[in-house]
Amino acid sequence: MSQRLSQRLSRLLNMVPYFVANPGITKAEAAAELGVTETQLTTDLNQLWVCGLPGYGPGDLIDLSFEEETVQVSFSAGIDRPLRLTSTEAMSLLIALRALVELPGTADPSSVRGAIAKIESAAGVAAGGVVTPASADPGPESPAVRAVRSAVRHGNALDITYFSASRDAVTRRVVDPVRVVLVDNHSYLQAWCRLAGGVRLFRYDRIDAAVELDEPSRPPEDALTESSSLDLFHDDDTLPQARLLIAADHVWVMDYYPMTDVVVRADGSVEASMRFATLDWMARLMAGFGIGVQVLGPPELSESVRSRARAALEMYHQQVGS
Repeated sequence: MSQRLSQRLSRLLNMVPYFVANPGITKAEAAAELGVTETQLTTDLNQLWVCGLPGYGPGDLIDLSFEEETVQVSFSAGIDRPLRLTSTEAMSLLIALRALVELPGTADPSSVRGAIAKIESAAGVAAGGVVTPASADPGPESPAVRAVRSAVRHGNALDITYFSASRDAVTRRVVDPVRVVLVDNHSYLQAWCRLAGGVRLFRYDRIDAAVELDEPSRPPEDALTESSSLDLFHDDDTLPQARLLIAADHVWVMDYYPMTDVVVRADGSVEASMRFATLDWMARLMAGFGIGVQVLGPPELSESVRSRARAALEMYHQQVGS
């Protein structure tokens, strides 16, 4: 797997001040201290050579000399000086950091809060002592989330206890983490599931427990390139299936629940199929949509929804009559 872009970016940002502080250092010495090969170091230096200030013309780009055995910075483009944020830049960064700390598993929350405090302090001084109020603290990171983040960072397998919404059941399984992804403002662990024998997404708030194992994560090579690896739903033909008719003004339902075999009618309504774990759960869900979603089958689900609707109507009449 290619080197993580975040690691390379961090190294590139530190290379200019490093070479400014160590003029004339050899490539071999620099590569050893930076923990990279001389080939990678040369690639990084070539990348820096075309970076610089807006305008990106002569006098704007970082200028280095590294044709010989040593490296010398002749123009740093200001990257060797501490970054000074404008009030707009500071506010944008604070908003992004606050959003980040509220998404479990994406970063160490204590480190993010520390960065928020430093930026707020600096921005407050720059704005005449007015520090913007921090957003509500989401609380300490859960042990399960901490274990998942650690396993992803160290490349280890995980033993997780997970609530599967499609099955309405809690299962325990061993997974090989691949990465953390964000989908619709939720954090997911993308991993090879040894129980399912495929790549799955595990939503963080549905991981009840997690233990980092003392064995490396070894997902199959082809699992990392599957085009379907980021699908939120994998159809399970062992579960019962309902056929639904969704009104045109209720098609938003499909954004929240996994649907297959979708057919769009001329009037804008949609026919679709949906798997469900238990008849009771599905009936409650369908009854909540009212006339927006009609059950076409199976018959037992249709009858269960009608029974719930009749019971709700009777209770309503009783309440009005009293």
